[in-house]
Amino acid sequence: MADNFKEAVCVDAGRVYDSCCDRDCLEDLRLFFRPTDQQAVNQAIGVRARSATLLTTLVDVEPVTFNRGYYSVDMLFYFLVSVDLYGTDSTTPTTVNGIASFNKKVILFGSEGNAKIYSSATTAAEAETTLPVSANAPTAYVQTVDPIVLSATINQCCACDCMQPISAPAAVLATIGGAFAPVDLVERRVNVTLGIFTVVQLVRNVQMLMPVYDFCVPNKECVTTTDDPCEVFNRIQFPMDEFFPPREFCENEQSSCNACDTGN
Repeated sequence: MADNFKEAVCVDAGRVYDSCCDRDCLEDLRLFFRPTDQQAVNQAIGVRARSATLLTTLVDVEPVTFNRGYYSVDMLFYFLVSVDLYGTDSTTPTTVNGIASFNKKVILFGSEGNAKIYSSATTAAEAETTLPVSANAPTAYVQTVDPIVLSATINQCCACDCMQPISAPAAVLATIGGAFAPVDLVERRVNVTLGIFTVVQLVRNVQMLMPVYDFCVPNKECVTTTDDPCEVFNRIQFPMDEFFPPREFCENEQSSCNACDTGN
């Protein structure tokens, strides 16, 4: 590949200045329900968690005082959790959805940038009403997957621990069909424990000199679409792994070996 080097070009790209990965066990997160579902919670005596989905993550970046070049990344996670409620008069559970939230903060190095950067993407009409904001702070990226539901409990609620509902964006509330139940309607509460994995990165756009070998020319032709469903189906590769599950592979080998097989 080195023999094909043609020239060095300057590119503007995002450079990762700092990153971290973490696993969090979120114990006893309170679930908040809409009024009709909260009434079902009040009548339940048992609960079983079904699934949890990460709805969204709100991310904010602020410089750390007296520690130049470092930034705090504040993350607010919203989860949609589905649970089965069991009552005394029926063996068939009632499934309801609730919202839980979790705050997380990490400190990462993002370097310093004093240059004020503006873009032509801001039109003159927009500049008439709002002054363009210069981009001199790093951008935080949070990568995560849907959490793992570890446990769920239901308990009697008293005035000391039945807090006001959390604030949530309208799009989050729409996933359960409306606003949260008020405090005076809450008699029992549901708490869940979730496990979540996250990767956080601080990225800053910089100009870098990169070696260029060639243009990225596509090496295959586009497949013409067709309205014939059977023709489309015939192009799909046979899912062999669905019928014959693959064996476990060694970490440093391409082929399977007995040392990595479970039970050997």
